[in-house]
Amino acid sequence: MSRLKRWLREALLLVLIVAAALWGMDWLRAPQLPADLAQQPLTSLQGEVNLAELSQDRPLLVYVWATWCGVCKLTTPTVAAMSQQGYKVASVALRSGNDMRVATWLEKKGLQGVAINDESGAIGQRWDIQATPTFIVLHQGKVISISSGWTSAWGLKLRLWWASR
Repeated sequence: MSRLKRWLREALLLVLIVAAALWGMDWLRAPQLPADLAQQPLTSLQGEVNLAELSQDRPLLVYVWATWCGVCKLTTPTVAAMSQQGYKVASVALRSGNDMRVATWLEKKGLQGVAINDESGAIGQRWDIQATPTFIVLHQGKVISISSGWTSAWGLKLRLWWASR
């Protein structure tokens, strides 16, 4: 029995160390978002949008990605599935080509929702995006959560659930 307790204690310690390391990396990579991020009018492939308005009734996941990002190839199917399940998603494509290329890529991946093409990287620079993918959760125009790098579907859903509380 003591062997099992020891193993469980070591496993718990390992999980805590990994969680602390991941949280620390997230904190270090987190962009310094402008205070008026959600109020800035943006031009999407669908027309003019305002993130504050989009996040008014329920949380909005802002997915900042790039076609050239290796990790985005792993996270995009998760975000696409969430968009198809009815979660509110706005995607921002960083330096990923012209509108037609981005629209084709989004359609191929099944990613639905508002799509903003940051062809020149100006939005990414203004938002201080240091890593892709970056996930920003907004609710009622306020930033609730920021995360960069790989994350699970459960992690994203938990952040959106937390934002609605």
